[in-house]
Amino acid sequence: MKKMFPAALIAVALLSGCASSGSSESASQGGSLWNPLNWSWSGLNPVNWFGSSLEISDNGVGKLNGSTPMTEEAMKASLGSGYTLRQGMRSENGQIVKFWQALEDKNVQLVVSGDSTVSRIDVSDARIKTEQGVKLGDSFNQLYTKAYGNCQRATGADSDGIECKAVGSRHISYLYTGDWHGPEGLIPADDTLKKWTISKIIWRR
Repeated sequence: MKKMFPAALIAVALLSGCASSGSSESASQGGSLWNPLNWSWSGLNPVNWFGSSLEISDNGVGKLNGSTPMTEEAMKASLGSGYTLRQGMRSENGQIVKFWQALEDKNVQLVVSGDSTVSRIDVSDARIKTEQGVKLGDSFNQLYTKAYGNCQRATGADSDGIECKAVGSRHISYLYTGDWHGPEGLIPADDTLKKWTISKIIWRR
């Protein structure tokens, strides 16, 4: 029994080296050393090796929702460490709107807008899906048979597309874009929209 106890500690130490290698950088920068008594066995779950993906629902995007403060600390806590954050401001309808951009490899994957708390989240990360499995690249006819009653011409920077409310949702909408050369401001015919695809998923408070 005495021989088995040290062997068990060695096994745990070896396993932790594989599962927690991502934290070696923080340790070299003055972080605390690994403690086998505080180590979580969840690190052995293969799902956790790659991080958990965000999901869009009426409640928000992952942990981001209408009560999330527009602070860097809150953004990091809600989005995790997979993104680089960049803060900015823009003018919209005569008002100044604050936003955070979540980037990966210099590509903007999410834009989180609001004042003191989050009011809108624009999702351009193809890995993030809705609860129903809707994702970027899905075609118009996968969800709709017609635009009337479901969609309207998008505005602002998205004015080259149409925005359609997600069925059964009060907070989610889809931005569809595609090839069309009709009059500006009009919605293309339904036959044309069949070839359009989701280029952004939007959540609003």
